[in-house]
Amino acid sequence: MSAISDPAGFALSGFIGQHQLPAAFRATAVDYFQPLAAWVHRQVSARRGRGFVLGVNAAQGAGKSTLAAFLADYLRAQCDFNVATLSIDDIYLPRADREALARTVHPLLATRGVPGTHDTELGQATIKKLQAPGEGEGLRLPRFDKLQDDRLPADEWPVVTGPVDVILFEGWCVGSQPVSEQELQEPVNDLEQAQDASGDWRRYVNRQLGAGYQALFELLDALVFMAVPNFDCVRRWRTEQEHQLIAAGNTARGQGMNDAQVAEFVQYFERITLHNLAVLPQRADVVLRLGQDHQVVSADYRSR
Repeated sequence: MSAISDPAGFALSGFIGQHQLPAAFRATAVDYFQPLAAWVHRQVSARRGRGFVLGVNAAQGAGKSTLAAFLADYLRAQCDFNVATLSIDDIYLPRADREALARTVHPLLATRGVPGTHDTELGQATIKKLQAPGEGEGLRLPRFDKLQDDRLPADEWPVVTGPVDVILFEGWCVGSQPVSEQELQEPVNDLEQAQDASGDWRRYVNRQLGAGYQALFELLDALVFMAVPNFDCVRRWRTEQEHQLIAAGNTARGQGMNDAQVAEFVQYFERITLHNLAVLPQRADVVLRLGQDHQVVSADYRSR
């Protein structure tokens, strides 16, 4: 199968090489990602006047960043769209703020990732500005340095010049919903059993998810959910991702997590990920289902 090409110059082979993707990705791109990009194009064309905000939700290691990068590159090349990308990782609270939460609320909040460790007001302000910037107005996009575990200085944030056609907002909990108090009673894994026996951490995370995060997610015009087969795949894929990061030297202080540490790390996200798998297929506008081999096997589009 040849590379996808168009008059604007997008080439699938180049994208695969740049992101070091397996050969199997070609079929996923042709059969699922390119049609999704065409769907986004139709949504944007019907809503000219302000930036279209597309959320992308997927578990750790499932490929949400790859999907967002594909959509950004393809929409720029194929549709001549001005695209801004933002990850929920970009709006993490600074390290000092998270350390303060660990001291005053719960020690588990020292680990970034769960609701309560992001600056949702920064996220809202950024997206709102991107939705309707003035012609030629330059807007800075927040960025977080994971190697330093801290937010980059604002003068180092990339600048996008308006107007913006599409804002891609990706993250493992984008569009997630809080659960009832009753659902928080029993631990879902060893981490919660051993380090949150009182339930204070998971209740705090759930309250945060039900507050500022919902205000942030209300800015979405549509949501894409990449549904993993089960949580065992999350553990396996996140472990593989860590091996790749270590091989590339893209880990803090040159050291990554071993397999046991990754297995513990993903437990921070297990409760919300399992809830996403239960409820987001009914709430999302597009559901891409992944197979055990990490490739998309089906796509469902909700009528709009």
